[in-house]
Order: sequence, then structure tokens, then C-alpha cells
Amino acid sequence: MTSLAISHVTPAAATAAASTTAFTGSGSATTSGSSPTLTQSDFLKLLTAQLQYQTPTNPADPTQLASEFAQISTVNGIDQLNTQVAAIQSGASAAQIAQAASLVGKQVAVAGDTLTPNTAGSASGEFNLANSAQNVTVNIFAPNGTEAGTLNLGALSAGQQNFSWSGGTAGTSYTYQVNAASAAGSAVPVTAYSVYTVEGVNLSGASPSLNLAGTASPLPISSVVTVLGG
Repeated sequence: MTSLAISHVTPAAATAAASTTAFTGSGSATTSGSSPTLTQSDFLKLLTAQLQYQTPTNPADPTQLASEFAQISTVNGIDQLNTQVAAIQSGASAAQIAQAASLVGKQVAVAGDTLTPNTAGSASGEFNLANSAQNVTVNIFAPNGTEAGTLNLGALSAGQQNFSWSGGTAGTSYTYQVNAASAAGSAVPVTAYSVYTVEGVNLSGASPSLNLAGTASPLPISSVVTVLGG
């Protein structure tokens, strides 16, 4: 912004303006005993002083004054917008933290086919049946690929289903496979999910995530398919 200087002023005006330096395009100035930041109110005072003490035969350029006022108004508007955006971001972050905290101690299902036994050797699984099935079985496999157990769940309706298995060893990661057949003997599509217990909230990333029992990798809240019992 072009410097705003007061020309052809009276001695009284010079005295009034002695403590104020020239206004520059950076939007700041140094005043005696005051903040180094020039506000919109300060600019209006300078503008009023210039209009009051200008020489009638050599007045200030009104176009230049209007341009300077428009620029400082734009800067002031941008500062207000940045403040509002920061407030919105802080509010969103607080809401995400509260949402993550509400899941601590609960079991959540995510895409996958992993079974993670607890200290008692028990594990839970979750899956979705595209259609109702007459016969549903679950085959569980150890890390080396050998079968560690089989569950016969019988007939189940379409939608979300879950099961529990108690033959595992804590600290071992198992996988499972669901086989479902209709009354006519045709295969029913199945989507498997891994079930984990939420132990805490992780705030090390750009957004809150979940610390899970049995895995060191934090889980994004968006990856949760459903909350068991929720």
C-alpha cells in the first residue's frame, strides 16, 4: 500500500502527528507508547487528520485515500476469516477426540479376517451375510496355516452376524474363513471383519485415532465398521 503522508499541514497538525510514523503498505507503524500494530481505527484517525489539515489549494488525492482504505479493510477481513477457520478446526478436533474417547473399552469391527484372543484365549469375529443361509461354518487357522478350530453356526439370517471362539492363545494372531450355503446349496457371499478392543486414544497424528489390543498400529476412526453392542 502507498505510504500515507500528511502534506502542507499546520504547526498544530505537525505536533499532533509527531509521535506517528508514516503508514506503510505492510499494515503496521510505530507509535509512541502504543502497540506497533496499526489497526483500522488508527487508519481512520490518520485519514481524518489528513483531511482536516490538508491545504485547500493542494488537497490529498481522494482516489489514493479510497485505495488505501480498501486495502486495509481487505487485510482486516482476511484476519477475521483466518480466526474463524481456526475456531472451526479446533471445534472439529475436539469433537473427534470426544468420539474416539467414547469407544475406549469397547469392541469395534474393521475390514479383515483376523482373530485376536484375549488373556483367556477367547476371540470374537464379525461378518456380514449378503443373504440368509441354511448352513454357516467358521474355520479358524493358526499362523502356520493349520486349522485351529471349527464352529458350526447353523442357519443365519442376512446381515451382520458375530461369533466367539475360545480355543486360542493370547498373543497369537489367527485368521478365519466363513462358509455359508443357502437352502438350495449355493454359496452365500460373506464379508469378514476383524474385531478389536479399543484401549485408548492416539493423538500423535493429524487427527485422533484408536489404540487397539493385539496390534501396534493405530486405527483411524473412519475405519470402524460397527461397534459391537453399540
